[in-house]
Amino acid sequence: MKPRGKAPAPRGVEFDPDAAAPPGSGIFGLPFSPAESRFVVVPAPFEATASYGGGASLAPAAILRASRQVDLHDRETGEAWSGGIAMLPIPRPIERMSREGKRLAAPIIKAGGAPSGGPAGRRAAWSRRHAAALKQVGSIGERLNSWLRGVTEGLLDQEKVPVILGGDHSVPFGAIHALAARHPGLGILHLDAHADLREAYEGFAWSHASIMFNVFHRIPAVSRIVQVAVRDLGQKEMRLAETSGGRISTFFDADLARRQAQGEPFARLAAEIAAHLPERVHVSFDIDALDPSLCPHTGTPVPGGLSFQQACLILKAVVDAGRMIVGCDLVEVSPGPRGDEWDANVGARVLYKLIGYARLSLGEKPPAGSRGTPAGN
Repeated sequence: MKPRGKAPAPRGVEFDPDAAAPPGSGIFGLPFSPAESRFVVVPAPFEATASYGGGASLAPAAILRASRQVDLHDRETGEAWSGGIAMLPIPRPIERMSREGKRLAAPIIKAGGAPSGGPAGRRAAWSRRHAAALKQVGSIGERLNSWLRGVTEGLLDQEKVPVILGGDHSVPFGAIHALAARHPGLGILHLDAHADLREAYEGFAWSHASIMFNVFHRIPAVSRIVQVAVRDLGQKEMRLAETSGGRISTFFDADLARRQAQGEPFARLAAEIAAHLPERVHVSFDIDALDPSLCPHTGTPVPGGLSFQQACLILKAVVDAGRMIVGCDLVEVSPGPRGDEWDANVGARVLYKLIGYARLSLGEKPPAGSRGTPAGN
């Protein structure tokens, strides 16, 4: 295991962090290249199996645009930008894979998914063509996983911190696989309205609803999955969590709300969440963990959820507990109708907070004069 330490600063550039972002500038209006940056954002514009709302594949481009409006001084985390943040180019081959996957998945979703028992009429409607398409969608998912694992391994070889920007929640599997190989015993802090513990949802093994099922079963080096804000799950998902031998810990949204109503401060709850995590952590942040007013166009919004400041308090608690955030992902941001930038605006600010708290967790000092507590908590 490598010791904590500061990232080398990017080579000198004249840059005013208080100035307006120039048109066409990098993420958050920054001038840094990936080679100069400690944090490298990997856009993954992919969504193949969305069966309710869609649009997550548009998020990387929308968040890039919105990020240029984010003020770079953060009162809680300091000058996160100064260690270097850059975003890789949006990969056009992944966009094409996403479109092809959606085309192949659409008739399967329309048919109600792959049959597993159920009415005879539904089984009869299933065709060889559906089965072939299902296999092709699975192959596309495997290609995505291989691509992202390779990109992540390359960044880790350069001692970069990978920040995956989806896309739907099927996206980060390859990155988590790469991180767990470098950090055996890795923990996942999973912020989400959904447990994502479904096996092959609608027949798709690499479904957005199956990401944590796949992490649990396919990446044994992940020692613990700590889920927060879950408020939608099925019976089998519940059983898997309950029989996981402690490898899955779930902080249900209703329980967090009840405990707050009984007088427990959220900071104490956040510290309890962080205490369940091992030393090294990947944060997997599905935007629908937040109250739907903050992400109204996400694919599957659910009433309830975290406030923006509560999410920040959880990240702060991870830092305060001495955990190290070695990677993170942000997924399921779905830009709204043209001209509505709200979802992307919130997504950009969540992304900057993720990077800021990750930077603190890796040894940077918090800003002078700040207690690191978001206003209003």
